Amino acid sequence: MLPGALNDLGNTSIVGLQWGDEGKGKIVDLLTEEFDLAVRWNGGSNAGHSVKVGDKKYAFHLIPSGILRPDCISVIANGVVIDPLKLLEEIDQLITQGVKIEDNLRVSTNAHVVLPYHKLQDQLGEQKAAGAKIGTTGRGIGPCYADKANRSTAIRLVDLLDDARLKEKLPRIVAEKNVIFRALYNADPLDWQPMFEQYRSCGEQLRPFITDTTKLLHDAWHAKKRILFEGANAVLLDLDHGTFPFVTSSNCGTGLSVGTGLPGRAVNSTLGVVKAYSTRVGSGPFPTEQDNATGNLIRERGHEYGTTTGRPRRCGWIDAVALRYTAAITGATGLCIMLLDVLSGFDELKICTAYSIRGATTDWFGSDALELAQAQPVYESLPGWTEDITKATSYNDLPPNAKKYLDTLERHIGVPVRIVSVGPARHQTLTK
Repeated sequence: MLPGALNDLGNTSIVGLQWGDEGKGKIVDLLTEEFDLAVRWNGGSNAGHSVKVGDKKYAFHLIPSGILRPDCISVIANGVVIDPLKLLEEIDQLITQGVKIEDNLRVSTNAHVVLPYHKLQDQLGEQKAAGAKIGTTGRGIGPCYADKANRSTAIRLVDLLDDARLKEKLPRIVAEKNVIFRALYNADPLDWQPMFEQYRSCGEQLRPFITDTTKLLHDAWHAKKRILFEGANAVLLDLDHGTFPFVTSSNCGTGLSVGTGLPGRAVNSTLGVVKAYSTRVGSGPFPTEQDNATGNLIRERGHEYGTTTGRPRRCGWIDAVALRYTAAITGATGLCIMLLDVLSGFDELKICTAYSIRGATTDWFGSDALELAQAQPVYESLPGWTEDITKATSYNDLPPNAKKYLDTLERHIGVPVRIVSVGPARHQTLTK
């Protein structure tokens, strides 16, 4: 357990409060030692978590990083959209790395399936958008969620377990997609038959893991098992509350009940994970972006390249206006400040405390992308520190200016800091 035990958390939701890539995987990995279940409940293989344990580095896209704890059951719940090929690839990779999978992974029968036509639609749509690209990863996540809402063109994992059901649905859906692809993109038609064989095979391989996760979670909750909920993506990418339309296709901080079937009162604490600076991948407004030497330095020090795509991340100063907003709508009860060590060596650090929009100053984050694109950050400057903090073993080991930076974040966001990360390894984590 982390020093300064966090036993008061109860069932805990881990959410990213920025634009993703905050380090949620490390927090989940650290905390799951004290939890019985780790639950992923939104997004798809467009998400990515990296976790370092000793000299091994693990990359997660669909499976909760809690799978690294042998006594923790990892659950992929109904709110996730699953690419079976990617899931099987991830399972094989983790087994190769010596991770116990067979008895520790459960996948919802009701999770929707990402199929080849979803990925094709994603990629063709971005190509046609040209200068108006959203910045999707091309993994088919948005089109799959769209089919989920459309219902008549949706396929769920349970359908892969029944040949007759899959054979009734797939030819009809592929025929409909082919008409659309031909009309919109002049694309060659897809053949449903090899798709059928490939995905029924995926269903058979995944059959041992597939179950009614809603019942599983309710049984665990009533048995007073400790549950950790692992959110993917982040609140500023939330479909309803993020910087629309430059967002992902699921609810990232506000849809836990929908994504699991558990009521809100099943969650006792919400930890918001935050980088000590800001990053964003893809298109969309980013008020504190430093498209300059400062941003480049943060990128290189923080190794800010996507786990899923390898794309360089846009980097900038931390944005307390955005964080007040995301902490408020998620009900965050504590903050986890990640990658604080990246800021060592800066003479001056900046925190955005307000925006100036068309001459007016506001401390409220308006998520409309066109409005936000006009926001100019108002900064509070703080002195930096030169000390190497990667060897700190307690919060008291941090330099005074590092503590002042964290105290200032607490004051502006209105939520206490609970965890501080000063490096990628498990032991490089402090509690406040």
